[in-house]
Amino acid sequence: MSGAKHLLFELGSEELPPKTLITLSRALLNNVRQGLDNADLSYSGIKGYATPRRLAVWVENLATAQPNKIVEKRGPAVQAAFSADGTPSKAAQGFAANCGTTVDGLERLTTDKGEWLVYRQQVEGQVTEKLIPEILRASIHALPIAKRMRWGDYTTEFVRPVHWAVLLFGDQVIETDILGLTTGKQTFGHRFHAPVALSVESADRYRDILFDPGKVIADFDERKQKIRLAAQQAAQSVGGTAHIEEDLLEEIAALNEWPVPVIGHFDPRYLELPAEVLITTMQTNQKYFPVKQADGSLSAHFITFSNIESTRPESIREGNERVITPRLSDAEFFWKQDRKLRLEDRVDALKNIVFQKTLGTLADKTHRVKQLADYIATQLDADANLAKRAAVLAKTDLLTEMVGEFPNLQGVMGRYYALADNEPAEVAEALEEQYFPKQSGSVTAASKTGQILSLAEKIDTLTGIFSAGLIPTGDKDPYALRRAALGVLRTAIERELPLNLTACVDFAIEQIEHDFDRAKTHRMVLEFIYDRLKGYCSDKGFSPDEFDAVLAVLPEEPLDFMRRLEAVKTFRQRPEAEPLAGANKRIRNILKKTEAPQDFDRNVLTELAEIELLQAAQASAKAIGPLLQQQDYTAAMNRLAQLKDTVDAFFDNVMVMTDDVELRNSRLGLLNMLSEQFLQIADISRLQS
Repeated sequence: MSGAKHLLFELGSEELPPKTLITLSRALLNNVRQGLDNADLSYSGIKGYATPRRLAVWVENLATAQPNKIVEKRGPAVQAAFSADGTPSKAAQGFAANCGTTVDGLERLTTDKGEWLVYRQQVEGQVTEKLIPEILRASIHALPIAKRMRWGDYTTEFVRPVHWAVLLFGDQVIETDILGLTTGKQTFGHRFHAPVALSVESADRYRDILFDPGKVIADFDERKQKIRLAAQQAAQSVGGTAHIEEDLLEEIAALNEWPVPVIGHFDPRYLELPAEVLITTMQTNQKYFPVKQADGSLSAHFITFSNIESTRPESIREGNERVITPRLSDAEFFWKQDRKLRLEDRVDALKNIVFQKTLGTLADKTHRVKQLADYIATQLDADANLAKRAAVLAKTDLLTEMVGEFPNLQGVMGRYYALADNEPAEVAEALEEQYFPKQSGSVTAASKTGQILSLAEKIDTLTGIFSAGLIPTGDKDPYALRRAALGVLRTAIERELPLNLTACVDFAIEQIEHDFDRAKTHRMVLEFIYDRLKGYCSDKGFSPDEFDAVLAVLPEEPLDFMRRLEAVKTFRQRPEAEPLAGANKRIRNILKKTEAPQDFDRNVLTELAEIELLQAAQASAKAIGPLLQQQDYTAAMNRLAQLKDTVDAFFDNVMVMTDDVELRNSRLGLLNMLSEQFLQIADISRLQS
């Protein structure tokens, strides 16, 4: 790119919070990108860098100045700018004066709305060096930092104290003030391996200088991949594979600038504990990758990463082995202590834990969920006794020592303790599956009892929290109601459950004892859930008008909704779809203006076109009846598509709003009969051409 240079900005600091490092890096990158775009500064690429001690942005081939541009100001209309003899009006003279010119210096602009006076001026673009400092300051100020801190005598604030700032355009320093620091070209490498200052002579040398001699891998993704590969290689050296979860991988990458793998070992006796306990202990407390054997079971090894190339790596290994032993010993103690009580022995203690002050305790919630689980099980023709038993035990593992120490094991420990108590296997499975799906895209409950408990728990939470007036706003959703709503929808749809959602919401509302507007809550909960369904359907490739066409008839079952939606999407590919959608829109508009009779005299219909439409409508009603019973909406829509020619002929040859009242009512009744057939599936009048 001609007239362009690379730009480098680096902000060096104390160690940044590892769990927010990548968020800060991406935000800084996006803020700088937006600032450059807003300033109309062109570039060919932009990249962010992040390590524990630095955030950086590198811009490839950044233009050295803004382009020159024509600034246009529109003045009064020509008709108002001159008198009949051509003399400029005061409005024209005032506009010209404000623009620093005369009326003769103005041009004219012709649009479809008339002719206007206009002033055009070429404005020279500013040089990049003048614009960058403010873009960077604004980008840093807009970072999503929950709690900023001050240090020393500085009045500036950041997530951690800052120590240096590099700002290079090509090989030239752009000197400015950033968070109280004067920018330069000195950076710092690894805190221990390369503690002296390093001079970055040009922006394109940044990564190379940090790597050697700086002993820093600046690219976050590159560090992640290096850690992933090194962990797998270390695991293979002891005959296993590394258990790597992305969140922990990112955290380890955010903790190390020069990651070096270390493999350790623990007492095999701890392998008698549930695998999830060991994995959570290693990952949460120690930031270790567990090692699995070929059969998927855990081995007595772990992999950690050091931020230094030690001359005595065995010391690092021994230190980590000493640290993990008491952690595993604690977990073993919790496991043994918890099993001294059965889950059912903990049920009464749920009365001592408040779920939400308006909705009562966990015991109150358990009672509501039990009633709802029974109702849903009956609706789905499932084992209600298993569903009720699972509901009774659902929250009891929250009272265990293990879940108190590791809250993310709720449900998982419920399953283990239920099995140890000789509860039915499906009940035990349901205790874990009540929390499914745990996140976007993750698996829904597989067992029938788990599906029922998951649905009951989420529907109770939704109706209860809405009844208490705690409705999510913006990005605030402390009770995770959006996730709960999507979980209900995904479970019903993806597990093909004929769940009457409307009836379930009604039943759940009736279990809530405090005073509230039940009708309003019913409406708001369903609207909230269907809003989530709209996003779900959009992700599946359905268009907004297809969704609206089905929503207009408000099916009570999410699974039924999706089947109708599939039928509408398939139908609109047919050549008959657009004319039939237009005809339905015309019918709906006619019927809005007058009340159509449900019963009408068919004998007064004598025109050929209306007789043929009546016969065709009667035949289609008879044909689609069994298809609707089977929820074969695609076949039903295909059958209704055959009405196209008779509908066209009717509108071409028949006047509906005739002066003959009896005849008009019969024709309106015929149209209503036709419209109702489509509305048994969807309102296709909402499809856009």
